[in-house]
Parts: sequence; C-alpha cells; structure tokens
Amino acid sequence: MADDSNYVLTLQCNDQPGIVAAVATTLANSGCNILESHQFDDLETGHFFMRVLFFAPPPLSVADVEASLAGVAKRFGMILQVTDTRVKMRVIVLVSKFDHCLQDLIYRSRLGSLPVEIVAIVSNHTVSATTAEQNGIPYYHWPVTPETKAAREAQLFDLVDELKADLVVLARYMQVLSDEASRRLSGRTINIHHSFLPAFKGAAPYSQAHKRGVKLIGATAHYVTGDLDEGPIIAQDAEPVTHADGAESMMVKGREIEARVLSRAVKAHAERRVFINGVKTVVF
Repeated sequence: MADDSNYVLTLQCNDQPGIVAAVATTLANSGCNILESHQFDDLETGHFFMRVLFFAPPPLSVADVEASLAGVAKRFGMILQVTDTRVKMRVIVLVSKFDHCLQDLIYRSRLGSLPVEIVAIVSNHTVSATTAEQNGIPYYHWPVTPETKAAREAQLFDLVDELKADLVVLARYMQVLSDEASRRLSGRTINIHHSFLPAFKGAAPYSQAHKRGVKLIGATAHYVTGDLDEGPIIAQDAEPVTHADGAESMMVKGREIEARVLSRAVKAHAERRVFINGVKTVVF
C-alpha cells in the first residue's frame, strides 16, 4: 500500500461504549485499511483520545473521509480531524542568540525525519541571519523592547496568517509572550527550556546548577500558556552529571538535551500524536 495515500485521524470525546468499533467499521466501509491505532481513556476525567493511521485508496480525499465519519462524530460528540501525511506542517521558528535548537530543527527537516517545513525564522537578533540565508528560509529581524513588544506580536500574528503557519516554535527565544499572544496561539506554540532539580530560573542557570552541585540536568518542551513555563508538557529528557562537570560542561550537555527534546516535541505535534488534556497532554 502506497505511503502517499496515508491519512491520520485524530479524535477526542467523552468516553462511551462503541467508539473504536464505530470508527473502525466506518473506515472499513469506506475502503480504508488501518495501519496503526492508539487510544487512551482518561479514567479521571472520562475523556477519550484516539489516533489512527490508515491507508485510503485513491481517489478518496480528506474531505471524503471526514464526510464518511460525520455521522459517527455527531453520535459520540467528537472533535475530529483527518490530515494527509503528505502535507508537511508549516512552522515559524523564533530564536534569539543561541541557535542550537534552530540548527537541529533545520537539519532534521532537511533529512526528512521531521515532517515540517520551516517557512520563516523570526529573531530579535541577527545571529541566525546567515543560517537562514544558507537554507533559503525567510528571515525577519524584529528587535523587541518594552515599547515595541505589542507591535512585534501583532507582526507575528500577521505573519502566521500570511504564511498559513500551523505551528510557532520558540527555539530558545528569550522573550516572554504576552497573555494575548499565548491565547491567540494556544495549542500552536511550543517552547523549550532547561529544567533542573531544583529548577533554576533567570540568568546563568547552568552556573547556578553547578554551584548547587546538581546531579541531573535536563530540558522540557511544552505548549505555551499565560503561566510562564507551566504549559502542558510534551517531552522531557535528562542526563546525569557529576562533581567533575563544570558550568561550561553542563551548558554543552544541556544544549544537546534541549535540541533533541524540542525536535522530539515538534515531531510528535507534527505527526498529530499530541492531545492537550487540560493541563496535561496525551502523547501517542
């Protein structure tokens, strides 16, 4: 079966008997073949989540499949979406001075291991301008001050609309989005930040970690909300460090973790594997 006819169905609704059977039967009756299926019933909330990868024989389209599922969606009160795996998610990346996460996203997207198209890079610095030019990606240098912050965010909203961007990625973008921006881009903005035990905030986090003698460093990728660094978590990773690791060594290791965790989160989102479940996520 050709990979270019594979679609992804995502749905969520209140849990009730017969959901899986109804979905599978409807797809089968449409001539589709299920290749991969995951589902989760949150017993605490009674909410049900499902992701199905399936083959759809030509000329069946996304609209055709959604139309065939309309009755099931109405019956169970589903929020449902069908997407074509051939269509890459369009991404705008925001970055400041540290570009390790940006470089990793570009590399993985060029390899094809990350199913996204980076349609723009936005920065409050010029450090990544050459990288953007070398990779043929439009670059927007928008310095941010307290006086220009609102105007810059308005420019970002316009750019998202103009480029039909599906996702905004904060790849070590050292500016805090306003509550309005967080609301307008809710569920469509992913951030990466260092996370330690304890969690060190502010300037020079790796120096703080070194001074406290931490034994574990890591990173967290999460959706952006109005609560700083407290959005629903998508991916995390950590590595042990020892007394022999200085602040510089911790920073090098930390940046490697940040890059891979952010790429992992973006990949999961782009493949429609992530469902926001209140203040948490379900990741298939």
